[in-house]
Amino acid sequence: MASSTRNTPPSSRKGIREEVYLPMTKCDVVVVGGGISGLSAAKLLAEYEIDVVVLEARNRVGGRTYTLRNEVVDYVDIGGAYVGPTQNRILRLSKELGLETYRVNIKECLIHHIKEVYREHDIQCQHESCGKSVAFRGPFPPVWNPIAYLDYNNLWRTIDNMGKEIPFEAPWQAPHAEEWDKLTMKELIEKICWTKTARSFALLFVNINVTSEAHEVSALWFLWYVKQCGGTTRIFSVSNGGQERKFVGGSGQVSEKIKELLGERVKLDKPVCYIDQSGDSVIVDTISHERYECRYVISAIPPILTCKIHFQPELPSERIQLVQRLPMGAVIKCVMYYKEAFWRKKNYCGCMLIEDDDAPISITLDDGKPDGSVPAIMGFILARKAHQLANISKELRKRKICELYARVLGSQEALQPVHYEEKNWCEDQYSGGCYTAYFPPGTMTQYGRVIRQPFEKIYFAGTETATYWSGYMEGAVEAGERAAREVLNAFGKVPKKDIWAPEPESKDVPAMAITTTFWERNLPSVPGLLMAIGATSSIITLCIIICKCKRII
Repeated sequence: MASSTRNTPPSSRKGIREEVYLPMTKCDVVVVGGGISGLSAAKLLAEYEIDVVVLEARNRVGGRTYTLRNEVVDYVDIGGAYVGPTQNRILRLSKELGLETYRVNIKECLIHHIKEVYREHDIQCQHESCGKSVAFRGPFPPVWNPIAYLDYNNLWRTIDNMGKEIPFEAPWQAPHAEEWDKLTMKELIEKICWTKTARSFALLFVNINVTSEAHEVSALWFLWYVKQCGGTTRIFSVSNGGQERKFVGGSGQVSEKIKELLGERVKLDKPVCYIDQSGDSVIVDTISHERYECRYVISAIPPILTCKIHFQPELPSERIQLVQRLPMGAVIKCVMYYKEAFWRKKNYCGCMLIEDDDAPISITLDDGKPDGSVPAIMGFILARKAHQLANISKELRKRKICELYARVLGSQEALQPVHYEEKNWCEDQYSGGCYTAYFPPGTMTQYGRVIRQPFEKIYFAGTETATYWSGYMEGAVEAGERAAREVLNAFGKVPKKDIWAPEPESKDVPAMAITTTFWERNLPSVPGLLMAIGATSSIITLCIIICKCKRII
């Protein structure tokens, strides 16, 4: 790379204190953010012989993926970890990098645990958190109450059918966009569901998928989010779904191996603080006084973190308003290690769905290695619970989780872990939370259309800007490569029609179609059933009256 000796800030920086900067580094493109999205963008640019530099604020690459390594656990993903069918870009990229996947264990039964509320004089209420654990197989727990079953069935059917109206690339253009964007998911759930059991599980469904509360998120955004992940079954399933597989050796290798390919072009510990595109070229400054001159910039950080960067000229007002309105979800990822996988001896796979306001964990998965070694259960502390339990000690969190697992699994062995790892993503200043940013009511229709719009010489990546599997590693790759092709188009190396390149299906992880039965498609909702019963009763009553009238005549 060529260097110059310009050591003073640009003259256009009026009102900014002048400081001594290191010699200028020149390149073609600066990528801000060394997560999967930024690195996949840089990798594609490098393949076209574009001189690219990646500036990462942390002392590691990977962003919201993070593979921790030590003697006890070997490796563990304490950030984003899961991949599955239809996530073809991350599967293709990881294969290029020489990574292999393995299936998350669901050979045995899953558990649905529901807290039972007892009367005050009931002897069982002496327990702080009683409940019932039911084993099942499949993506969703079975429902035996026929009225509740109709309500569950109508819930999933309605969410999927509403999603069909929403365009992948422009949800704000949906026919009912304004109406749905004014609703929270809590309000929509209350409109759809007639039974407490369906409402309770629907709220859990929101917590698990977007690490936020149903009253916080726009119904339009959540319906789009589920739709762009393939629908309710695909997003929630392990087998044939978003949680089917993990990477042997950890997901952090995706970023680490791209860093190896790019070499010295990836700079760590370089938080960007200023981007000046008021001149012929773009000047990018870091807080440690490095300066880079380039032709284009790709921002591949969570939207809210752009508020930490000063821009000259200032960002458009709509983008400023957007990024201030996109908070991050809240999650603490917890991995509990045991001497052996005792849950498998009880014919449980380690996946638990837990409906209990007092329980710290809402969902778990088996987190053992593909060879069965290092037995562990991974659990998520989600949304409001993450905020509440962040205020207690790590040891107390560990104890509460073990006590919960003992109740749900019905085993005292759960009280005897050999190791514990956790990561509170809410306290990570360069993520601000996980898994993804969410849209509160009213934000999507008012400001959503600017999420991917370039600002002069700055282009935007990051999983939040994806149109398919946004919020996942797949969305990160899609967004990074799309932003890279936008820059390549500006360089005249890629035609505009190829910016949104289609991705062929992975041959190694093929997707099975999600199908529904005749009854799932046609069973009535609870109000539909009540109307049918009412209409039938009215017809029967009318027939009786007519018969009696004929006899009188």
